[in-house]
Amino acid sequence: MLFGAPALAQSTDQATEISAEEITRTVKTMTLDQFEGRAPGTAGEDRTIGYLIGRFEALGLEPGGVDGSWTQPVPLLHTALGKPETLSITSKGKATALNAGKDIYVSTLQPRDRVTVEDADMVFVGYGVTAPERGWDDFKDVDLKGKVAVFLVNDPDFAAASDEPVAGTFGGRAMTYYGRWTYKFEEAARRGASAALIIHETEAAGYGWSVVESPQGENYGIAKPEGEMTSLALQGWISGETATKLFDEAGLDLASLRAAARSKDFKPVAIGARFSAAYPVTQEVVKSQNVFGKISGKSRPDETIIYGAHWDAYGEGPPDKDGKIYRAGANDDALGIAGIMEIARKFKSMPQPDRTIVVAAWSAEERGLLGSEVYAQAPIYPVEKTVANLAIDVLQTAGKAKDVILVGKGQGTLEDDLAKFARLQGRVVTEENLPERGLFFRADHFSLAKRGVPVLLMMSLAGASDLVDGGRAAGQKWIDDYTGNCYHAACDAWSADWDLTGAVQDINVMFDIGNEFAYSDKWPEWKAGSEFKKIRDASSEARR
Repeated sequence: MLFGAPALAQSTDQATEISAEEITRTVKTMTLDQFEGRAPGTAGEDRTIGYLIGRFEALGLEPGGVDGSWTQPVPLLHTALGKPETLSITSKGKATALNAGKDIYVSTLQPRDRVTVEDADMVFVGYGVTAPERGWDDFKDVDLKGKVAVFLVNDPDFAAASDEPVAGTFGGRAMTYYGRWTYKFEEAARRGASAALIIHETEAAGYGWSVVESPQGENYGIAKPEGEMTSLALQGWISGETATKLFDEAGLDLASLRAAARSKDFKPVAIGARFSAAYPVTQEVVKSQNVFGKISGKSRPDETIIYGAHWDAYGEGPPDKDGKIYRAGANDDALGIAGIMEIARKFKSMPQPDRTIVVAAWSAEERGLLGSEVYAQAPIYPVEKTVANLAIDVLQTAGKAKDVILVGKGQGTLEDDLAKFARLQGRVVTEENLPERGLFFRADHFSLAKRGVPVLLMMSLAGASDLVDGGRAAGQKWIDDYTGNCYHAACDAWSADWDLTGAVQDINVMFDIGNEFAYSDKWPEWKAGSEFKKIRDASSEARR
């Protein structure tokens, strides 16, 4: 390492290079059985936190956590529903029992030993969107207190024809945050609903029913005091087939209501049915931690650039065909952690930056971006002076690429920086090919985006890379092989077949973007039309 090597402030000519060998060493270590799949609140977490702190110290970073420590507490509520005691819908005086897991999938984020919903009226709220900046309100002041809100998934314009007035209002096929199931549950809770159910559609959701039910009644949330607890006793999904039957029995046509929900004039519709459920619950509060290292800025230390990746994976699971039980997430996201470590190592080989560089290892991303959300609710570094959050979550391991994948087109000026530095590598930008899946809203950077911090996500799952060896077909094969076989499974493991040259390209681009801001007074911005621009603009005085 060339720690303290003399160089011009913004030059990387004498900087340490991003090393595939160092990346490999980190990934191989983090996926050892001794880390038990790195699940929050386990002995595997304790060992992971110790390892991360040790590595950050060895890199020469300063503690970047709470009160001069390396960490930030992440208290998590962990719940699991037992077999339902009651689960039915009553329509026109007739009660129909529901099959848990087949007709309906629910979980809870209330810390109770038993949750109930008793004869609650069901209300269809269309897409359940309140978006004043788009002149859209699906609720029209309907009272949802104590009721069950029934939603469509995705955005109001997802299924719209090009000649419908709504077309393009929410970005077309590209999902906005209003389309995410998390937003819909949050909105139902804000309005006092007792439960929220989203009608499942594979295309609009971006995944099949098997993914919906895969947690088997388990859920994680941020542990909250009683007064801040969600109003939702249950939240989850109702299958498309079951929903169609429900609406038919109530004398309603779901297909017609779907079309009506694509209009600004839509008003919520009382379904004329009542929902009842009672479940026993096992619950515990899990004590987890985010881990932070930093390089303090020289002249603008209160302005921060955050590089983030999540340390957690899926822990122990049933044995796979090879008898492996630990789902250790080599790519998702030990490789991301290795990437931000390499970025930190490179910064440490250069002159002290003007702004502070923060390296964040988030907890509980796989449980709903919870570690980053805890941070965003109680930030160690003020969000109004956080320059950017640059996130790495899953990189392709199939070799050099002619392009880099952009997630979240049109959101912010950081995408222009991505294009600029990719071009210096002789590469171009390719937009994600399935924007309707909303990947921009499904990684840890999003917790800070919601608070107005400009963000950029490097995620190779978002589109097939145009590989030097094999082109886009080879890039798609990598995605298909990974997502079809090893995503969130025990076989997401380091392999001698990995070719990290493409991952190194992507890590270098992320370094270059942060490096440009580290030695300057420039601020990236949200673009006009982004739902986060207004939030950022409200704190503009702090950056003058």
